[in-house]
Amino acid sequence: MDATPARPGPSRVVVGVDGSPSARTAVRWAEAEAALRGSTLFLVHGADTDTQAPFLSHAEIVRSRQEGRELLDRTAEAITARHPELTVVTELTYGGAADGLRGAAALTGTIVVGHRGLGGFPSLLLGSVGLQVAAGATTPVVVVRGTAEPVEAGVVLAAVRDEADVGCARVGAREALLRKVPLRLLHIRSAGLSARSRAALPHGDDGIAGDHVRVLSSLSDRLREEFPGLTVHADGQKGRSVPGALVDASHHADLLVVGGRRSPGYLGLTLGRTTLGLLQHAHCPVELIPRQGPGHGSTS
Repeated sequence: MDATPARPGPSRVVVGVDGSPSARTAVRWAEAEAALRGSTLFLVHGADTDTQAPFLSHAEIVRSRQEGRELLDRTAEAITARHPELTVVTELTYGGAADGLRGAAALTGTIVVGHRGLGGFPSLLLGSVGLQVAAGATTPVVVVRGTAEPVEAGVVLAAVRDEADVGCARVGAREALLRKVPLRLLHIRSAGLSARSRAALPHGDDGIAGDHVRVLSSLSDRLREEFPGLTVHADGQKGRSVPGALVDASHHADLLVVGGRRSPGYLGLTLGRTTLGLLQHAHCPVELIPRQGPGHGSTS
């Protein structure tokens, strides 16, 4: 691996660079995020020459690595011109991009990827690297959707289902404070239960609604106590499609923060239906907070 050395930091922002329009949009988002945090920005390009070595000549390997290095250098120069105060580190890895991003993020960094890569398959709404990174993440991952210069909505949106999503809500609170905007906690209550199922519950539909109100109230109070000065709005809605309702809500958000639901014993690349739907269709960047990742419930 060819890398510009730097001391690891707990709040680093790591972004993939591959020359695609989607990656360029992700870089612009990542540099703005790093500037807001006052953290180091890591640019990572995976040349993938180790995997492809049996099929490439020595000259092709050298050329691929050189092109990757030049792309990283050009990108870093452009970022420094826009943000001279920002510390930018470049890493050229010879393995796959997903492994390179995870390695650069270490235990606590935030990984940023575009929603599409250089592949020629329009039907893949989320690129293969983005899918690998999001599905296997143990640290926060942001999939940048929307335009390079999005219209600011003035709110960070955090999707919550129960009190176990407190880690997700805290990340949303920090993101909102960085941007000096309110945080909106949104809970979507599925309307998909049959009448018979609702009747079997102790208090029917009213009992379900009451439980959700209590969850939103508890999370809101907790965040207001932990983050003085933060404006928190709590909103509960009922809808037939949870992913569809959240996608609609993303029209009016600068960032959508959602918690992962993967169980500790998962095998392979797994993303829940709601998470995958958001990563494919949301109208703003989506930050995925792994439930099993380090610091999910941290107050720091």
